[in-house]
Amino acid sequence: MRPNSVDVVLVGGGIMSATLGAMIRLLQPDWTITVFEQLSDFALESSNAWNNAGTGHAALAELNYMPEGPDGALEPSKALNINEQFQVSRQFWSSLVNLGVLPEPEAFINPTPHMTFVRGEKNVDYLRRRFEILREEPLFAGIEFSDDPRVIYQWAPLLVRDRAKGESIAATRIMSGTDVDFGALTHSLFDYLKRTGADIRLETRVVGLKKRPDGSWTVRVREAVGGTPYSVAARFVFVGAGGHALPLLQKSRIPEIRGFGGFPISGMFFKTDNPEVVAQHDAKVYGKASVGAPPMSVPHLDTRVVNGKSSLLFGPYAGFSPKFLKRGSFLDLPLSIRPHNLGPMLAVARDNFDLIKYLVGELLASKKKKLAALREFMPTAEAADWQLITAGQRVQVMKKDANKGGVLQFGTEVITAADGSIAGLLGASPGASTAVPIMIDLLRTCFPEEYATWEVQLKRMIPSLGSQLNDDPSAAEESLVMTADTLRLTR
Repeated sequence: MRPNSVDVVLVGGGIMSATLGAMIRLLQPDWTITVFEQLSDFALESSNAWNNAGTGHAALAELNYMPEGPDGALEPSKALNINEQFQVSRQFWSSLVNLGVLPEPEAFINPTPHMTFVRGEKNVDYLRRRFEILREEPLFAGIEFSDDPRVIYQWAPLLVRDRAKGESIAATRIMSGTDVDFGALTHSLFDYLKRTGADIRLETRVVGLKKRPDGSWTVRVREAVGGTPYSVAARFVFVGAGGHALPLLQKSRIPEIRGFGGFPISGMFFKTDNPEVVAQHDAKVYGKASVGAPPMSVPHLDTRVVNGKSSLLFGPYAGFSPKFLKRGSFLDLPLSIRPHNLGPMLAVARDNFDLIKYLVGELLASKKKKLAALREFMPTAEAADWQLITAGQRVQVMKKDANKGGVLQFGTEVITAADGSIAGLLGASPGASTAVPIMIDLLRTCFPEEYATWEVQLKRMIPSLGSQLNDDPSAAEESLVMTADTLRLTR
């Protein structure tokens, strides 16, 4: 039988597919869209509120976006770029609130100060120098620094209470930070797609992707329970299936996926709902990563707002699992190995001994040792108040490198076929926070003819598109104020 034909197939029910689907519906409302998600609901993997830190990554507090060079110099360009990308997301979400696509903003985003907290004279010096650079940048307007325990106590008392006197500490704070529930945001975007006629198929797994003679794709699927396998033909396919994107793109056999592998990292968080503890902390506080730790394992003590209820989260405690999804298979990693990616994967293993040593140490760490790490941030932490929860599974990108043979890449990467008929997203943080600019780049690459028209509409929703807010202080201030008002982020 000839398969059903649609314009767009979205594989995966996370924030990336939801963002791309909403954009296409707004820009090209006559296109047909089908969504396949293998689980019983959206956002049950990496986009789920309890599977990620929900930071709203804007580099306001994350030190890994502004590392210290071998000569001690600090380079802010990556931090500025991450912040620019998050402002694009904020503008898009603001427009969707105004259009009625998204519900009340409190359902998915809340104002939460972003802080950095460090210990030891060397780290205090680093943080002071970072502050002196960033305070001059328009997008970091309002950032504060203090090495006075009394001031830091006013900002976040749990960081200072019962801490040893005389310890060298410092912190920065910026009030324009946010807490984002990407699970709620994902659900709202898919609700919009459903209302506007998209075909949503849950508990349906994509098992094959094959290029058709006319350039479209046959997407083979199987329902989770007792369903007969069937196929759908699509002019364009986006694979936004989290860690499972790699094996699906391998099945597509596009040459662009050759040489890519995946390095899965699991983890855990401490969580408390004790109202007496939660009431004493209102911030997302990032520290400095341990030696050998991946950037996504930077310790942080976070205020989280999920379904209107505040909790505190601390972690993550990294570990290793061969699964590519939290609900994946232990065979995911071995089954992803191909002759073309074996060399890069072995090169990564050779060059990342510190990371492997760190992960082994994390795997062997007892709950008592994990609690000790929490107490480095919060000396008064009581074991009875905190429970361990399993974090989302992250699959970092491994790819070929001309010099090293292979490199481990932290971040996200879009893999696109030469003809633009299929694309997929690999990698992790800060993906969710930068979903909007990532998907705009995808539209520009995969639909060059349509994009010229779409760009006009996108600029109405995202005024800074194509420019750098940080180059224009008045534009940066206007954008921050406008989105804060629409998203109700003003305290």
